[in-house]
Amino acid sequence: MPAPTAESATDSPRARFGLGTAAVGRPGYITLGREVDLPGERTVEEMRGRTHELLDAAWAAGVRYFDTARSYGRAEEFVGEWLAGRADHAAEVMVGSKWGYTYTADWRASGVPVHEVKEHTVAVFDRQIQETRARLGKHLDVYLVHSVTPGSPALTDPELHARLAGLAAEGVRVGLSTSGPAQSQVVRAALEVTVDGRPLFAAVQSTWNLLEPSAGSALAEAHSAGWLIVVKEAMANGRLADRNATGPDTAVLRTVSDRIGAGRDALALAAAAAQPWADIVLSGAATAEQLASNLTAAEIALTSDDLAELSVLTEPAEAFWRIRAELPWA
Repeated sequence: MPAPTAESATDSPRARFGLGTAAVGRPGYITLGREVDLPGERTVEEMRGRTHELLDAAWAAGVRYFDTARSYGRAEEFVGEWLAGRADHAAEVMVGSKWGYTYTADWRASGVPVHEVKEHTVAVFDRQIQETRARLGKHLDVYLVHSVTPGSPALTDPELHARLAGLAAEGVRVGLSTSGPAQSQVVRAALEVTVDGRPLFAAVQSTWNLLEPSAGSALAEAHSAGWLIVVKEAMANGRLADRNATGPDTAVLRTVSDRIGAGRDALALAAAAAQPWADIVLSGAATAEQLASNLTAAEIALTSDDLAELSVLTEPAEAFWRIRAELPWA
């Protein structure tokens, strides 16, 4: 399989948006409002059905990028089942997954000391690439080291780099996802990683939103280097959703959304999509209704004045990530 290109993922306005499965592949996550959005029991069958419903709705709306991860409970399994039953769809989608976190919550939403354990080692890669292949089969286009921060072996381990280069040689676009206030530092360090004189990484999935845009300049550099750039958490784990963006700190978001006649969720996603380096912006919708609302972002054309007005929402990166770390799993 040839490595997917950024251009192949952006042929139509809605194809610039992707569907992430962090919120529906497992019963517990940190997105605000899950108690309203999801079935009360959240059994495996209920969550499988919800995931397939969202994938169907996304496909029908023109979405062609689907994101999952080893640590998203059974999300890879759910996505793989959906693809296996829709061969005509599978040939047209781009599937990205991530390795480096092990899911440890045993299908529980709360009362779990640790929901996932991070380890960026050769041993974990060797195990998880096999697990991913078993669930997604041939439908793996992008494989990212999950949540790389400064000091991760993903940036320095030659043996791991050789493994990743081997996967890239098979046609999979290899990259990383980033988290934390030092995202820019990580992206720039990753740009320097080479194997046999050639750049190793070719994709990154980073948090960028109106509250935390600090990675923007580094992502622009990665885009210029030919990387696929995927934006996650454009709604700040629900903090920018209509039902949560009600305080004085988000007054500007409400002002602009009212003026242009758009939902706050769509406005937040449109702001991410307006960044010239952004190839794919993920929706983390948990319901078909949320997804439909999110995708109206494709119809919003923000002006430079709109974006300048929204820039006052920016928080210090350290403050944003501190608040995110305090969000409860539910």
